[in-house]
Amino acid sequence: MNGPESSLLHDEKPLDPSQRIVDAHHHLYHRPGIRYLLDEYLADLSSGHDVRATVFVQARAMLRSTGPQAMRPVGETEFANNVADQCVASGGSARVAAAIVGQADLMLGEAVRTVLESHVASGGGRFRGIRHVAAWDIDTSLLNPVYPTTEDMLETAEFRAGFAQLAPLGMTFDAWLFFSQIPHLTGLARAFPNIPIVLNHCGGIVRTGRYATRHEDVYAQWSAAIRELATCPNVMVKLGGLGLPLSGFGFDARQQPSSLELAAAWRPWFEHCIEAFGPKRCMFESNFPADKGSYDYGTGWNAMKKIASSASQVERDDLFWRTASRFYRLPPL
Repeated sequence: MNGPESSLLHDEKPLDPSQRIVDAHHHLYHRPGIRYLLDEYLADLSSGHDVRATVFVQARAMLRSTGPQAMRPVGETEFANNVADQCVASGGSARVAAAIVGQADLMLGEAVRTVLESHVASGGGRFRGIRHVAAWDIDTSLLNPVYPTTEDMLETAEFRAGFAQLAPLGMTFDAWLFFSQIPHLTGLARAFPNIPIVLNHCGGIVRTGRYATRHEDVYAQWSAAIRELATCPNVMVKLGGLGLPLSGFGFDARQQPSSLELAAAWRPWFEHCIEAFGPKRCMFESNFPADKGSYDYGTGWNAMKKIASSASQVERDDLFWRTASRFYRLPPL
């Protein structure tokens, strides 16, 4: 099948279709049960929203099948750069993969420098940084086994020696971890104030597993951690990713929600991030196809537009495209 299916009960027209957008976080991959490659993504982009450019983020797809294990993620960068070249050659309105975020094992310490340089060489001038997945919890049902991690990984000497290699290459860091780990990221950001960091998916909201009956406690712990992280000027945040089943909103287990329903569910989380970080340090993301099982692409952007409807045009531009463009050093839209 071509991506997670949903019942399209709400055929919504795009709100404010002239609002420029940079989709700050999406993936492309072909896995058992889901094919989401350029043609599927372009079909979603045809929903009527003015998406000018996108940021491709690693998802362990199209890895090299041979060669040293540490170098195999470079294959994903090669793939993403080829996708970007295809879009430029086709003359389409959206520059897909205008920025590329790859994977490298920062636990290699200083030895990761060779991997990072290979990403740059393979990225066609589009490679911007690394995402090293750090999501960890004592509840192993919440973990992705393909990303081995530990509770204190961000504090280890090996990780920090690898993380330090980002600065001389001018690279950014995408942080995917759970809300309970945000204080660890705050410590990392303070130790490396010269490395730009963006927190993925509102900070890893988890309201399933052992957190399924603790929603109020989760919000209280998360909101306090977000406020403290926002004191680090080198950190920004991506607003999205709440369609993931682990977030516990339940839209993945029901018929297609409307943008009004999505906006009502997301608003407390998005607005707290915007209040803490300010629009200049927040960027909207689709997180497709990972969120596709909960809502369709156009409806998701309508929900974000409803949440941002009371903001000024300058603030909306920051949220929808300017912050992402600045963080990932995108060409003019």
